[in-house]
Formats: sequence, C-alpha cells, structure tokens
Amino acid sequence: MATIDIAGIMEAIPHRYPFLLVDKIVDLVHGESAVGIKNVTINEPFFPGHFPQKPVMPGVLILEAMAQTAGVIAINCLGDDAKGKVVYFMGIDGAKFRRPVVPGDVLKLKLTKTRGGLGKSVWKFDAEASVDGEIAAVASLTAMLAAE
Repeated sequence: MATIDIAGIMEAIPHRYPFLLVDKIVDLVHGESAVGIKNVTINEPFFPGHFPQKPVMPGVLILEAMAQTAGVIAINCLGDDAKGKVVYFMGIDGAKFRRPVVPGDVLKLKLTKTRGGLGKSVWKFDAEASVDGEIAAVASLTAMLAAE
C-alpha cells in the first residue's frame, strides 16, 4: 500500500491553506481506497469562531476533508489522464456525525470507491472519519472530474 505526502497531495488537488484539510494519504490501494490523515490542531483558522470556549471541528469541514481524500484517490488513479482535470464535489448522502473532533485529534478519513474509474467522470465513495478507532462521521460522496 502506498503513501502520498503533502507535496503529492498538493500536486493532485488545488486546495491550499487554509482550506487544505488533508496532511497525508496512507494505505492507498490504487484506484480503490485510501486513508487520509488530518492532524487537528488548535491553530486551525476555524477554531476561534466555532465554539471558541470548546473548539469543535465543523462537520462540513470533516466532509470536505473526506472529499479531498476522494479527490486524491481519483487523480492518483487516472495518472497522466488527470492532467488538466479537477475533482468537483457533486453530492453528499447519508451524512451522520457521531462524535466531536477537537484539537489534538488525529482524524482518519477512510474512503472506498463504490463507482467510477478509468474513463468515468462520475465517482462515488463511501467515507468514514474516525478518531482513535471511534467513528466521528460517515457519508457517501459523489464527485465529478472535469476540465479545469
């Protein structure tokens, strides 16, 4: 299983600080699945305004981190065919939040492709975010590859 560092992630998707929400990709199974890692720190730009007395990572940003991980899987799978393409979020189904994500947590974003691949523009993924083995959020995501 392969690993992609932050430089590889930044090569695959256009997101940058403060909106790049994945630090590393591990356990990459080419074109099928991967685990994104997000090290959540108190220095995140959203914490001062999102429950400042008890900082909690916004659920929508957990979903975005899932989507960014899915984007890296898709772009990595396509290789040279991904040149000039970007992954756009199309839909979220069945999103559920089970526990708060707080500073100091290591968020593991497990994404598994359920549809899409070479020659396909629409991809679907089952997504699960966890902290220390405890589910924080789940969702099904749909994304589309399109020209930049």
